[in-house]
Amino acid sequence: MNLPVAPASLHGWRLFNLLALLVLVATALALLWQPQLVEALRSAIRVTARTSFALFLIAFLASSLAILLPSPTTRALLRERRFFGLAFAFSHLIHGVLILTYGKLFPEVFWTGRSVAANIPGSVGYLFILLLSLTSFPSAMKALGGRGWKALHSSGSWVLAAIFCLSFYKRIPMSPWYVLGFALIFSAIVLKLTAKLAQRLRRNAQSARAPLATAR
Repeated sequence: MNLPVAPASLHGWRLFNLLALLVLVATALALLWQPQLVEALRSAIRVTARTSFALFLIAFLASSLAILLPSPTTRALLRERRFFGLAFAFSHLIHGVLILTYGKLFPEVFWTGRSVAANIPGSVGYLFILLLSLTSFPSAMKALGGRGWKALHSSGSWVLAAIFCLSFYKRIPMSPWYVLGFALIFSAIVLKLTAKLAQRLRRNAQSARAPLATAR
């Protein structure tokens, strides 16, 4: 049974605007829920981390789901992958602004137990998010060329997946919820690799059938 497909009008920038609005509403609710500013910022940082992760998973797995589970729903996800990716970038921009605000207002709390080296994966992640966002538009895609664009977005998505995986793994002692996050991103990586293998096997099978069809 196919999952219900979103209305035809909810695509492209309309979809992005809706997702961005939902992120802003969730952030505002998290900030208003806590009476103390320090706890409000921590809550909003956690909320935007989760919205970013959810949106990244959709963008990361869109093509894999379309290969392994072809349906109107998965084809729609693949078609709108760029806007899910941009919504992820927007969510993580809000996440970054909240972190910077937290660090500026409460440096004595923010830097406790934190080193410069610990910030390297996050900084690399933001660099790739910036590069992927800037190259998600037709003019940049044309300038890079098909092969260059594909190489950047493929490597960038894998780098971000690895950063999410590392981030969840090292936080597992802090909360059992991070076990769920790690399990989800690890499963997503396995699913992505499975889809790539299935696609390769399918192409090899088609290539093997081609000479037989010609011979007939």
